[in-house]
This record gives sequence, structure tokens and C-alpha cells, in this order.
Amino acid sequence: MVESPPTAQHLIEGCQGLVRSLAMRIQKRLSPRVELDDLIADGQVGLLEAARDFDSTRGAKFSTYAYYRIRGAIYDGLSRMSWTEKSRRREIHSAQLANDVLRLENEYAVEGAASTLELDWTWLRNLSGALATIYLATRGEEEDAAAFDPSDDPERGPERTAITREIRERLRQLVDSLPAEAGALIRAVYFEDQTLEEAGRRIGVSKSWASRLHARALGQLARALRAIDVTS
Repeated sequence: MVESPPTAQHLIEGCQGLVRSLAMRIQKRLSPRVELDDLIADGQVGLLEAARDFDSTRGAKFSTYAYYRIRGAIYDGLSRMSWTEKSRRREIHSAQLANDVLRLENEYAVEGAASTLELDWTWLRNLSGALATIYLATRGEEEDAAAFDPSDDPERGPERTAITREIRERLRQLVDSLPAEAGALIRAVYFEDQTLEEAGRRIGVSKSWASRLHARALGQLARALRAIDVTS
């Protein structure tokens, strides 16, 4: 007898602990003013969407599939709050974007055929490059100035700050070389702090397509940065 797939309700009930765990983990890095119940409520939205979209025939565990949806929904909720300072908002924005890339990578891996060690290594290298690109693009000038303590290494701080600024300038030039649609999306998301949904609306595409365009553009930027030996 073929076992029927679990219902959406069963999937949701089975991941209540995951929602709470992710909400608690994220709350630890935030202001005490952020209520755990608010984070859990946002996570429930992500869980509901994951249960709606999950396809059990792909062979993935639902908890793995739901993980990035839940975390993404919590970050989405945080991004709508106005309580936090600029540096913390940038950190949340960066986490949102990184989570979106990881979600797509995870869903792609679920859909793909059996991988080899070589493919796995390429996937990890490209993903690392994409996340490094997020980090470079979202760092602000104030983080450059605060990143190094002169008492630790008075010679190295200013030099490294200058290198970081030079890399960011090179990154902006690389963004200008992207196809028009991808370049507009990246500029809106990283240089104007728009969400993927807002940036997608600006260029006339859906949030889903904006996510794919974003991940693809990050891959192009990461490869370009490696090509000019920006590796350290």
C-alpha cells in the first residue's frame, strides 16, 4: 500500500519547534525590545508558505525545505520594524539577502540530479563567493572605520580600510557592467537598501523572479571578483 503524503496541517504541526528555535536564535542578537512572540508569528507565516509550496515527490525533508522559508519570513518581519539603528538594519538586510541565496541554493539542490564531489565543491565555492559579495556590498563606511582597533595594529588598520574601500569601488564598477535589469536590481537592493520585492517591482518582475535574478547576478559578481584575484 502506497503511503499518502502528509497533509499541510501535519507538516505545520511537526515544525512548531523549528519555528520557535529559529526565532529564539535570532532574538539573541537583537534589542530586548523585540518580542519573541512577534518573531514566532512571522516565522509561522514562512512555515505556512513552505507547507503550501512543498513538493514531497522531490525527496527532500520538509524541515530542511522549511528552514530557510521560516528564517526568511522572520527577517522580513524585522525589516519592517523601525526600532533599530542604521547599522543593525543593514545587518538584518544582509541576513535577508544571504538567506534568500541559501534558500534558492537549497531548493536547487533538492531539484537537481545526484551530485559529484566536484559539483559539490563548485557549489560551495560559488556560494561562498556570493555571500562574500553580499558582505562587501552591504558594509558601510562607518563599519570600515570601526572594524580595526589601532591599539591592536596601528599600521594595518588604515591600510586594510583603504583596501576594503577599493574593493567596494571595484564592485560598483562590476555592477555597472551587469545586464541592465540585473544591474538595476543589485543597485536597488545593495546601494539603496530596498528589499528584493521592492526592487523587483521597480524593474517590473515578481519577487520570485527577482530572487533568481539576484542569485544569478551575485554569481556573476563573485566570479568577476575572483577573476581579478579578490580572494582574501
